[in-house]
Amino acid sequence: MNIKLASLLLAACVSFISFAESNINELQPQEQFTVEKLNSLNQLHDVVISPNGKYLVYGLKEGTAGKSNHLYLKNIATGKVKQITSNKLSEWNVIWANNSKSLYFLSIRSGSAQIWQLALNGGEAQQITDLALDVNSFKISTNEQLFVLAISVKPDCIETDNGFACTKAAMKKAKEQKHHTRVYNNLMVRHWDTWASDFKEHLFVARKHGSAIITTAKDLIPHWQNNIAGMGEVAIDPQLKSLVFSAKNSATVKNNHNNAWTTNFDLFEVNLNSYQITNITRDNKAWDAKPVFSHDGRFLAYKAMATPAYESDKFSLRLRDNVTGRISKVAQNWDRSVSELIFADDNRTLLVTAQDVGQKSIFVVNSEFGDVRSIYNDGTNGSLSTAGDSVYFTHHDLAHPANIFTVKTDGYGLKQLTNVNKKKLAKVKFADFEQFNFKGWNNEIVHGYLLKPVNYEQGKKYPMAFLVHGGPQGSFGNMFHFRWNAQLWAAQGYGVVMIDFHGSTGYGQQFTDSIARDWGGKPLEDLQKGFDFIVKQQPWLNGDNACALGASYGGYMMNWIQGHWSNRFKCIVNHAGLFDMPSFYQSTEELWFPEHDLGGTPWGNDQGNVSDDYTKFNPSAFVKNWRTPMLVIQGELDYRVPYAQSLGAFTALQRSGIDSKLVMFKDEDHHIRNPDNLVFWYNQVFAWMKQYTATSVAQKMEVQE
Repeated sequence: MNIKLASLLLAACVSFISFAESNINELQPQEQFTVEKLNSLNQLHDVVISPNGKYLVYGLKEGTAGKSNHLYLKNIATGKVKQITSNKLSEWNVIWANNSKSLYFLSIRSGSAQIWQLALNGGEAQQITDLALDVNSFKISTNEQLFVLAISVKPDCIETDNGFACTKAAMKKAKEQKHHTRVYNNLMVRHWDTWASDFKEHLFVARKHGSAIITTAKDLIPHWQNNIAGMGEVAIDPQLKSLVFSAKNSATVKNNHNNAWTTNFDLFEVNLNSYQITNITRDNKAWDAKPVFSHDGRFLAYKAMATPAYESDKFSLRLRDNVTGRISKVAQNWDRSVSELIFADDNRTLLVTAQDVGQKSIFVVNSEFGDVRSIYNDGTNGSLSTAGDSVYFTHHDLAHPANIFTVKTDGYGLKQLTNVNKKKLAKVKFADFEQFNFKGWNNEIVHGYLLKPVNYEQGKKYPMAFLVHGGPQGSFGNMFHFRWNAQLWAAQGYGVVMIDFHGSTGYGQQFTDSIARDWGGKPLEDLQKGFDFIVKQQPWLNGDNACALGASYGGYMMNWIQGHWSNRFKCIVNHAGLFDMPSFYQSTEELWFPEHDLGGTPWGNDQGNVSDDYTKFNPSAFVKNWRTPMLVIQGELDYRVPYAQSLGAFTALQRSGIDSKLVMFKDEDHHIRNPDNLVFWYNQVFAWMKQYTATSVAQKMEVQE
């Protein structure tokens, strides 16, 4: 055999082997993506790069209900990863020491939630605080001598010994009382899934003295009647002159009176020498949030809304020069609402995330000139931290759960650093997805997402799952959702369609604002036009074999569709949907939301003007038009949309003789969080849809694509 022929044969062999391996991989047994598989996925938390940029730490919880939850350390240069905690009790609220040689975190390994420090050169974690109450969360000054703590205490308790004796006595008294009652003088009496208690989360400071364990802390706001906005809304001046926190002013009972109908969170600055408190955003009656100091302490950046009593207004950037006191607006004309923000290492550039046309993207903002530049705009990104010219963040999209990535601040050098579910998803096939757009209300461009069934075959028609997001100022977007995961419907054989109708976020503030006072108008028209568009564009989608599903405002839209578009769908799934608007207002907790979106209170303002939205856009007023079989689902602990709304819808369905089913979760709130409940939820939904859409057999298309 000559050399040339041998070479050709060898090349053919290599080519065949490569082809064979490729086909073998394609022929490997595929696992269906199920809710059980979703519940089993590893979940990242506490992702942050070390100050010197050499190490990345992250927490990894093994499954939604998993007990294994530990910290891992990744060497950026070598790529090596090692587990650095193994205690049976987990760690959270992880913060790097300034020298990058140790980590601080919270753990209940001593019996209560306290701060611990773990040196990375070996040895056991050392306890830093031993307080009489749990530390809910914390931050540390750059010199690691000042600790800022969030602790739940009884307002007006003056802890003369800084040891919480007053609060402990109040807790003991509450536990021993023989009557079981709740007494209130102010709204909110309950929030989300919890009735208000006598104990509120206050802000404390504690100072470390040598190696001694911290046993006392000072309440900075002892008389405040309500909670702070959370430790994520606290910033410590690197020069230790002050700290800044976000909260609604509740310094007195009178200040706290309008808590349920105002969104006026302010930024309060605490002088760390005198402990005097100054409201630095007093002039803005809308929401101020997310304070962050530059690394050199020269600037304080934060985000601010401009419209009072509106929770979905645009969050714009503000910058205070801490030398001159001047506050300036940054990139005011940029039509996106800021989510996260941090300073880059140069102390002038801001790195932010914001929703942007279905994505949650990362942007660089020049704080002096206001220039905005996108550096990564695919999928959903967050948990930003930075070292040098590198940004570290988590990323997920419709076909991938979260992992850690890095990219340079110039937008180049994108690199995936983890694949925490590689083994668990090795045999799982995910559906292909794509973004589309069409002309919606007023011929304005509206976007949506489409997922093909996992085992899509050309020439067959498939039933449709038409998902409608809540909010209503929200978006399903390009994300891997742990409650409404579009891939689960695709795995069941459905084509999945999601429309970001007028009112959705990430398309400019005017687009978001357009749903207010028009809940049943523009959004319904967008959904109808989007449905017709995608069925025509994708003939494999069977528009005559579709089921609509939604939760919260999406559930409201299910009730609204029943009265205005019920002939389009074979079935409807309504989770926690608003049914009767006047009674909703009277039983929900955050009153600013309906007052803004529906035009005030149901009984009108002081001038006698009554909004007609409560009747005009009231689903219960159109029950006579209801026709479609509906599954109604609700959590009994839901105080955002109280369960009487679902009882009302189910009563209307039953009394009208419409095939219907009610599923109540006694231990869930507005969402389904318990993994076993989530399995039951999906099983109920899929069984209901299969009953009416016959998903077991995809129909052969009469006209081939």
